[in-house]
Amino acid sequence: MITKSPLTRAGGGSGARERGAPGGGMATRRVEKRAVESLRGVRTADEARAWMAARRVEEVECLVPDVAGVPRGKLMPAGKFLDGAAMTMPGSIFFQTISGDYPDLTGIDVIDPADGDLVFVPDYSTLCLTPWEQDPTAQIIHDAVHRDGRPVELSPRHVLRRVISFFEEQGWHPVVAPEIEFYLVKPNTDPDYPLEPPVGRSGRAEFGRSSYSITAMNEFDPLFDDIYSFTADQGLEIETLIHEEGAAQMEINLRHGDALDLADQVFMFKRTIREAALRHDIYATFMAKPIAREPGSAMHIHQSIVDAKGENIFSGPDGEATDTFYSYIAGLQTYLPAVMAMMAPHVNSYRRLLRYTAAPINIQWGHDNRTVGIRVPYSSPAARRIENRVPSSDANPYLAIAASLACGWLGIKEGLKPTEPIEGSARHLPYDLPRGLLEAVALFEECEPLAELFGEGFVKVFSRIKQEEFETFMRVISPWEREYLLMNV
Repeated sequence: MITKSPLTRAGGGSGARERGAPGGGMATRRVEKRAVESLRGVRTADEARAWMAARRVEEVECLVPDVAGVPRGKLMPAGKFLDGAAMTMPGSIFFQTISGDYPDLTGIDVIDPADGDLVFVPDYSTLCLTPWEQDPTAQIIHDAVHRDGRPVELSPRHVLRRVISFFEEQGWHPVVAPEIEFYLVKPNTDPDYPLEPPVGRSGRAEFGRSSYSITAMNEFDPLFDDIYSFTADQGLEIETLIHEEGAAQMEINLRHGDALDLADQVFMFKRTIREAALRHDIYATFMAKPIAREPGSAMHIHQSIVDAKGENIFSGPDGEATDTFYSYIAGLQTYLPAVMAMMAPHVNSYRRLLRYTAAPINIQWGHDNRTVGIRVPYSSPAARRIENRVPSSDANPYLAIAASLACGWLGIKEGLKPTEPIEGSARHLPYDLPRGLLEAVALFEECEPLAELFGEGFVKVFSRIKQEEFETFMRVISPWEREYLLMNV
């Protein structure tokens, strides 16, 4: 029997953190740290067999994150999975748009014109239960390879691994801690109607601003109990849950760790939140801007780098910030505009980036400054880290983390120097970031250093996908157009 960790409520900061961990909120719910090795991940197929037998697993969800971060895959009987049955799917799963369409990819070398099958190999370190299913079910993330064993260049997991490899060649290891914001909304089956906050246990929908409010969170206690239960059963390491600024807007912070493992956790976490919410007749959405007059939702990424000894290379022996730390910041400042298509991947993403809101519009940096795109939280030298506040919560976690690390890597490699840190508010400063998806895609395509890191084929295919999605968006007439143009022009 798997036991669940106890929940406690905290009314203060979450205390000191080690490398890469996010800072705490003023009022949070918190889960105690627990051993997760027995809940999530094994090393071999034989260990997977024993793990499933101990839990009487009957079915296995074979998951593959696509370019948008959508789970693709197949459901297999546990016996067939353990017998080593190969899972294959067409390569087109990696160039399907969010609306289910396909762009014209003529002339791109990495595309098989016959749309042949790829082979998907289980990563046993991601094995865990699917706790919301009635029958005992496991889930496991798969990697995509060609039949000769080569990794598939378009796979988001491969893109992140590729970026991490540049750090590993130097004996370094990136450490990240994502913070993911999301909204709870009433069920909405008609896209012509705007989203609304759900009704909590008091029978009233939330209104106004309730930042860090425990009372507002208590409205959805049964839902949060399911979230904690589901995440505990999967071995996902949640640090804190807080109420954000918007109506029924929440944020969950994940414990810092290995970049690929944290991307996997965000991928599984999003799925978990949606499933838990549906149990309570509520939708959970990670749209960047789901409600017009409410704040947008971000995925802030805290990041640092440790060496082979586990020492934070952002701090020197004297405890002061190193040149590497400043070059990493400069890399973010230089290349963030060019990776915006990966960090803000949808048309809706850019509705979040408005002046005089909590979302950044610039690439400035500052110490404990939430009005800039790049924040350096106050910390001990061992915990020195950089918070990238630009990505939106609708981003694919593998690609957003890969993009952020790539910017920092290029800053280090090129020996870049940052601007002076901003003191006070930066919200009056000019926009440094693209204002829309097409502008972001154009910058992405033109940046040769990024193509070297991500792979030229990935850059071309990703850009075509985003261009096709924009064309789909342009076929829809918005309420704004009907409101202001119908009788006035």
